[in-house]
Amino acid sequence: MDWHWKYFRVLGAGVLLGSYGIRLLTSRDAKKVYTCGTAAVMRMKDEVLKDVSLIRENCNDIAADAKEINEQRQAELDAQQIEDAKAVLAAAGADEQAAEA
Repeated sequence: MDWHWKYFRVLGAGVLLGSYGIRLLTSRDAKKVYTCGTAAVMRMKDEVLKDVSLIRENCNDIAADAKEINEQRQAELDAQQIEDAKAVLAAAGADEQAAEA
């Protein structure tokens, strides 16, 4: 029978602490703390969004520079292929003239 009283005491203590906890959580001071915490989180969110925007801009700049570098390399490769083709045609033309002579 002693164990029944133990559980009733624990239940009563839980109810009292729960009631006091609810009063504490809904008090004016607690609301002020919640408000300040929420304001800090909102400021942090704004800073994070600024950082994300800055990183995006830098990534876009890097991508544009990389695209420009690739276009330059392709233009140089195309020019080299044209020069190689001209050299092959010139060599073939010289071989034809040598064969005719």
